Amino acid sequence: MKIVIPGGSGQVGTILARAFHDDGHEVVVISRKATHGKWPTIGWDGETIGEWADEIDGADVVINLAGRSVNCRYNAKNCREIIESRVNSTRVVGEAIAQAKHPPRVWLQASTATIYSHRFDAPNDDIDGVIGGNEKYSPRTWRFSIEVATKWEKAANEAVTPDTRKVLMRSAIVLSPDHGGIFDTLLSLVRRGLGGTAGSGDQFVSWINDKDFIRGVYWLIEHDEFSGPVNLAAPQALANRDFMRILRDVWGTSIGLPATKWMLEVGAFFMRTETELVLKSRRVAPRRLLDSGFAFEFELWEHAARDLCRRWREHERAENE
Repeated sequence: MKIVIPGGSGQVGTILARAFHDDGHEVVVISRKATHGKWPTIGWDGETIGEWADEIDGADVVINLAGRSVNCRYNAKNCREIIESRVNSTRVVGEAIAQAKHPPRVWLQASTATIYSHRFDAPNDDIDGVIGGNEKYSPRTWRFSIEVATKWEKAANEAVTPDTRKVLMRSAIVLSPDHGGIFDTLLSLVRRGLGGTAGSGDQFVSWINDKDFIRGVYWLIEHDEFSGPVNLAAPQALANRDFMRILRDVWGTSIGLPATKWMLEVGAFFMRTETELVLKSRRVAPRRLLDSGFAFEFELWEHAARDLCRRWREHERAENE
């Protein structure tokens, strides 16, 4: 297959591009900076049709991951850039698919499990899940993250691509052993004795091991019955306190200093990020995947954490040799 990945130079895009390339597929990444590596990276501005659109004409699959990182302070400038980068890039990807003489058969569009409500009573699945934003006392930053997700999906849904199936990937946090990724950050806290409960610890964490994420993406490509929203998340969401305790146990660390809400607010301010990324409860269930017969390799966080810790150590040994 030929697989084109706009916005594919980030962590998730690299995970997918590497897996597809290793499996023998033709991979083309579209990014703001053209580079030469194992697969070609074509430049674009994320807003207008250019030569990059030629790569989509005749491709089998487009996976759009483009968008400015949300790991920042939600001030007016950053909020505007976050939304515009997602809406504009999604709109122009839709235009490229619409004008292609040989359009791809499937367009996988990035979205996020953050779109769902902050809740503890039941998981949000991809059939009956409750879209967030109207929760009582919902902070502005939480409402903003949901606004981003809904506008992102709206831009994809408005694209007229009758010959291309569209899937909205509402992904939980994708955990891989790669340096600089989310798991690497969490593990660095655990290794320094700082990986304790965040806030109340009641908020749920939804996650997916990168191996299952890759397999899930393949599944969505290969199964034509899928369109619309699909949750890419492991079946077992955990409260933050349990999630971090299991990671400490697997790594072999007994100490994990907790961080209260005010401590997180101070830390987020100096790190130029938002506590919403940690404190909002994301309890997501992959109902459509499970109903279709997809089998997760890592259903339980303990098993996924062991796999990730083992591979992280292997990476470290390989780099130090």
